[in-house]
Amino acid sequence: MVSIDNVAKIALGLPGVSEGTRYGNRTWFVAGKGFVWERPFSKADIKRFGTSPRPDGAILAVATEDLGEKEALLAARPELFFTIPHFDGYAALLLRLDGLTKKTLREVLVDAWLACAPTPVAEEFLASKRSASADQSRTSHLSHDRTLEARLGPTSPIYRRECAGRALRLRSDWYLSRPRSD
Repeated sequence: MVSIDNVAKIALGLPGVSEGTRYGNRTWFVAGKGFVWERPFSKADIKRFGTSPRPDGAILAVATEDLGEKEALLAARPELFFTIPHFDGYAALLLRLDGLTKKTLREVLVDAWLACAPTPVAEEFLASKRSASADQSRTSHLSHDRTLEARLGPTSPIYRRECAGRALRLRSDWYLSRPRSD
């Protein structure tokens, strides 16, 4: 299980990140844009839940590249990601910290950071992370995918979620290579 302190450590380890507060909640910024912030439920949020159960524990809001990415994450990992009416039409979603691993937290924070970081900074960051092991990593992922597909079948929700999650992590190279307005 991870904590807000883990969030701060990972976020502040990314280039150009500063910590501040917005609306009284801890927020991490890159180039003046908040990409992750604590998001406790307001009285209005609690009222909207009514008698439905609401998530317990610490909640973060994380920025996404666009509404398409938001919907993909909501579909791929419903046990972690969720949204509320306040976030309708906004490229961000909510994340439960309970049950989250540090590895998954890092992936989510890096994706949120990439969505908000200036293109040159993001490109430099990704270039520094590329190495000869990238090809080896891709090969091992393909082997892992084939093993999962053989064991579980291509229609298995676990297989589809695993592949969707990997596709979202690898998409950063794609969206940085396309023209983007800052």
